Amino acid sequence: MKDDLEESNTENNKEVSDELKEENLLISQRRNKLQEIRSEGVNPYANRFAVSHQIRKILEKFSSLSKEELEEEKENSYTLAGRIMAKRLQGKVIFMDLRDGTGQIQLFVRQKDLGEEGFEKAKGLDIGDIAGFEGGIFKTKTGELSVWVRTVKLLTKNLRPLPEKWHGLQNVESRYRQRYLDLIANPDSMKVFEARTELIKLMRDFLDSRGFIEVETPMMHAIAGGATARPFKTYHNTLEMPLYLRVAPELYLKRLVVGGMDRVYEINRNFRNEGISTQHNPEFTMIEFYKAYADYNDLMEMTEIMISEICKKLKGETKVKFGDIELSFEKGWERHKWHESIVEIGSAPTEVLSDLEVAKKFASGLSHGSSSSQLDTASHVEILELIFDETVVPKLIQPTFIYDFPKELSPLSKSLESDPDIVERFELFVSGREIANAYTELNDPDEQRVRFEEQLKSDDTEEAINHEIDLDYLIALEYGLPPTAGEGIGIDRLVMLLTDSPSIRDVIFFPLLRKNRG
Repeated sequence: MKDDLEESNTENNKEVSDELKEENLLISQRRNKLQEIRSEGVNPYANRFAVSHQIRKILEKFSSLSKEELEEEKENSYTLAGRIMAKRLQGKVIFMDLRDGTGQIQLFVRQKDLGEEGFEKAKGLDIGDIAGFEGGIFKTKTGELSVWVRTVKLLTKNLRPLPEKWHGLQNVESRYRQRYLDLIANPDSMKVFEARTELIKLMRDFLDSRGFIEVETPMMHAIAGGATARPFKTYHNTLEMPLYLRVAPELYLKRLVVGGMDRVYEINRNFRNEGISTQHNPEFTMIEFYKAYADYNDLMEMTEIMISEICKKLKGETKVKFGDIELSFEKGWERHKWHESIVEIGSAPTEVLSDLEVAKKFASGLSHGSSSSQLDTASHVEILELIFDETVVPKLIQPTFIYDFPKELSPLSKSLESDPDIVERFELFVSGREIANAYTELNDPDEQRVRFEEQLKSDDTEEAINHEIDLDYLIALEYGLPPTAGEGIGIDRLVMLLTDSPSIRDVIFFPLLRKNRG
């Protein structure tokens, strides 16, 4: 077995070494070409090239026309530019595939049209070069829409070979670390990010049409408030004060509601100095919105409408494939109270809700990794939270609202009028992950002060110490926050679901990675 492994490693190392040698040879050859181009007095890195049409526009306008209907277009002039993705030489004709940021089209290049010198320069173009072309539009005998090229201009000389011709960039870490190569080599990656952009636009349209105003709030906070996550620290030299990258914009947005902006939202970058996983990135994007004179029931209804509409506009239907399952965002999502879900969905005995010892015993049999000493010091609600996370969340596959949380877990939420220990809060779960968190906002300044103080007393960790009480926010509440409901939706996670992306790194252009020491 050992000999087999050593032989396998040797073969792999040899394969990598051969690939590096080939790559270095290609780079050397292209640098030689670069010198030849410069020696001829030609600038291999152009300043500008006037494009008349992007490729998508040409495809949209002419794809449905027949070969005969396009006969006149062969004589018209269209200029386009992009990266050469493939090149096939057939005697005195070259076929190329050209891709810009909108699509890909075939080029038909003949020596007869360019002349001998121009044709030789076209032959000298490499896969990966960026070039501009002018010509007419036609369809080949096989019916492929193409550009009949009359002039060619090199715009940017490529010096490094693109990833493997037929299989694209397959190494996952290389895709994240060198996103530019991923976008060049994997058209599906480009589609994911186009879908992300469209999703954010649809969210804006939805909220704008309902009278919400988009705002921007500070990303550096003097107090690490708005959520209980561990913050990133920085320092302002001129003001001589520590600052924190925001973990949430919540308290600033609610200040604006106090100021009279009844419907407000922000598409925000948040930073949390915590773990990294397929669902977590230290820097992530959320949309937070606040609606005065509303409660969590109003937002539950609005969230269901918004996401189902966005899904339909983005995907053409309310059903999407995510991994091996089919998710349905059609309206009519399930709703379960937090405590009841532990019994009904998590299959825990009813007694765990009322008996601390029964809850401890049940939790000790789960695989969350908490030691018996940790369970001994945990509160009843904290133990129930462990049970909920382990037994309920993984089963929430289709869109499901879990609502009416314990007050202990929700320091900024308003209590039910019928039960002060339960707050008007919901979370939306899809495919075993939290997508949204919302609640009716606590607007009693005295109760908010007590909640903040209790939160700090219950936890003497560094994170709690960093989260000192925001006195200015309490002053703002004393001026009067109207009845208000607020919600945050994780944009990255929603994009994952709607684009069938298994990792959050697939939907963030440049996710945080360990420093490359190679």
